[in-house]
Amino acid sequence: MFRIGFGFDSHSFEEGKPLVLGGVLIDFPKGLKAHSDGDVLLHALTDALLSAVGEEDIGQLFPDKDPQWKSAPSSLFLKSALERVSKKGYEIINLDCTLIGDEPKIAPIKGKIIQNLSLLLGIDRTRISIKGKTREGFCQAEGIACFCVVLLQEKKA
Repeated sequence: MFRIGFGFDSHSFEEGKPLVLGGVLIDFPKGLKAHSDGDVLLHALTDALLSAVGEEDIGQLFPDKDPQWKSAPSSLFLKSALERVSKKGYEIINLDCTLIGDEPKIAPIKGKIIQNLSLLLGIDRTRISIKGKTREGFCQAEGIACFCVVLLQEKKA
């Protein structure tokens, strides 16, 4: 049996904060405004995984009003989602994520992000697609949004 999950996240830029995308520290002068590290890619991916197995979303499991998640690395949220996916008997087949923002350019950092996701998820990098798209007038705020879809399959016995 297969399951599909969809996730979305967005954050505006904030001065004086590091930018993290896909668990990778990006050389950029602004980070993303959020209670945690603001990694929109890992947030969207976490929600996609959680939705695929019928779990509560990232905001319900890790509320931004809870001080324990202040500045937390989003890899913690992803790890929890992966544990829930495994516990329900599923594994990742592939994922496809689209980052939307005018900056930073995704093409030069895409390889690093895919490599890190491959390590975090324990899957081959050929199962991971990351794309960057510019806003082209969409949205007025400066920041980054991410759409992510995952395909899961029941683990083989």
